[in-house]
Amino acid sequence: MATASVGTTSSTPRRRRRSTAHLKLVPQDRSLRERLRQACEQVAQGLDKSQPLDKDQMEALAREILQRLQQPEGYVGWTMVMLASAFWRSQVAAVPYHKRLFLLPHCLKHAEGCPADYDEFGLDCRKCGACAIADFRTRAEDLGYKVLVAEGSPIVMKIIVSGYVDAIIGVACLNVLEKAIDKILLAGIPCMAVPLHSSDCRNTSVDEDWVMEMVQLEYRPQKPQTHTYLHLMRAASGMFEPQRLRQLAPPLRYKDGPVHITPAKLQQLDTVAATEALAYDFLAKGGKHSRPFITLAVYDALAGTGCTGPEGAQRTQELPESVLRCAMSIETFHKASLVHDDIEDDDAYRYGEETLHRRYGIPTAINVGDYLIGLGYRLVTREAPQLGAQCAADILEKLAEAHMKLSEGQGSELLWRDARQKRLTPVDALKIYALKTAPAFEAALYVGARLAGEVGPLKDLLAQFARHLGIAFQITNDLKDWVGDQDNKLQAAADVLGGRPTVLWALALEALEPEDQQLLEQYTAEATAEVVPRVRALYEKAGVFQKAVRLVEKYQQRAEAVADQVEPETLRRLLYYLVDTVIDQQLLNQFQGPMVPLQVAPVANPS
Repeated sequence: MATASVGTTSSTPRRRRRSTAHLKLVPQDRSLRERLRQACEQVAQGLDKSQPLDKDQMEALAREILQRLQQPEGYVGWTMVMLASAFWRSQVAAVPYHKRLFLLPHCLKHAEGCPADYDEFGLDCRKCGACAIADFRTRAEDLGYKVLVAEGSPIVMKIIVSGYVDAIIGVACLNVLEKAIDKILLAGIPCMAVPLHSSDCRNTSVDEDWVMEMVQLEYRPQKPQTHTYLHLMRAASGMFEPQRLRQLAPPLRYKDGPVHITPAKLQQLDTVAATEALAYDFLAKGGKHSRPFITLAVYDALAGTGCTGPEGAQRTQELPESVLRCAMSIETFHKASLVHDDIEDDDAYRYGEETLHRRYGIPTAINVGDYLIGLGYRLVTREAPQLGAQCAADILEKLAEAHMKLSEGQGSELLWRDARQKRLTPVDALKIYALKTAPAFEAALYVGARLAGEVGPLKDLLAQFARHLGIAFQITNDLKDWVGDQDNKLQAAADVLGGRPTVLWALALEALEPEDQQLLEQYTAEATAEVVPRVRALYEKAGVFQKAVRLVEKYQQRAEAVADQVEPETLRRLLYYLVDTVIDQQLLNQFQGPMVPLQVAPVANPS
């Protein structure tokens, strides 16, 4: 049996990432599933619960269990789910029923003849008793659960961060549960699951008694044990709720803001207050708030404020407002760059709505972006008495440096896009990425560290980490463009249609024969929906998507290698967490198998 020390080995260097498709077999024999489940519960009892298990630790323990029971490695993924559920069981039990979210997959319904319809929250099966979903849902709702029948829904993390629920239980296939490990378990959110017997989305099955047992897990109050980033996520998101935003950054002219602004409402405002109203509205709208979260989390890791510990909910309420305003400034600069970037690329959508320049015109949108930049600097300068003059100056210097690098990277992209000769090497593209994306990560990391004290040798390490993570993130975004971006721009292949330079384009030019290079340049010059499938065919011919995945893995490993050198352990653990969550491993896996269908036209507005 594994010892408790395995659950606390955070200083072990990360190992190389690889495909996990062969590790997702489900034991088909019920007695074997019972044996493996019991073994996981035994191992979990001996683990240190103070820190959440990361993926490497879970996999190592799962392999030990399988080896001891002489079972094949194909069961690793299933065993990891059982192990995680056993690890979190007591902490899920400590959450009242009304603060638990129960996720059910639509594929448990009968594929033929299901009378239930979908509403805004998923499958509406409350009036139907034709399948197990209704039984599970009825019992869960009787206990007070919030229930969602829509696996993999992007609103799950939003529900968690909003504060409506504090724990999740679910039923899903191993593909979906792997993504849950990336986004939920690693954040330290109490979570349990029962895997489906297959990943076939039609008429699958599940151990129904296990599900009902999980649903009826008795509420047993106790203090939280495991460190979690959830409280800091909520603090970062909460800063942009209208009331809190007014407190931290009081509007100077539009005292009722932020509220949802429409063109009609804008016409009713005083013309001097209009810019501030639009800026605050955009600042409060959408986004994952990952950059202010990074700043707050780095500050907590170095200052030891205990925001990830057992008293984290209270400790986040005690964070100095000067720290919160500096974290907020990171988001104002980010939002300003989005406004300007949307103009330069003429993107149609942002956060599920028309972009500012499409709605109000380019001059107004430029002005709103400029206002947000000014607001960011004001948030820092007004805290100089609390921060100290040197600390405020250091933060402003880093913000200015990041702003200039971003402009240089964006300028390089624009000059390339407008040039007649569209030759670009992969190295050129990566240089642009290092300037466009990495500075925002670096600024968020540095500001958090500087707020906690002198940065010292960490400055260079954080810069290196941000560079590698930023490049990996941007390449991942390039790949995401080929499956559609449901979060923001709502359109697949937007980079091709916008004529933007990407590393995918550069890799294709490097690998294709001259005649195909000419075709690629011709298609990009046309920039119409009709040529997108042809561009994709050339990318596939050149092996571009697989090469891009390998590049992501390369820079991910470099980021982790830098993190291996970082002290203290609390900060090193945070950097590992950022790598695991910023880079969408599930997206990368899509490009290692059959390509997903491409939807070029804008999709329906999800909001």
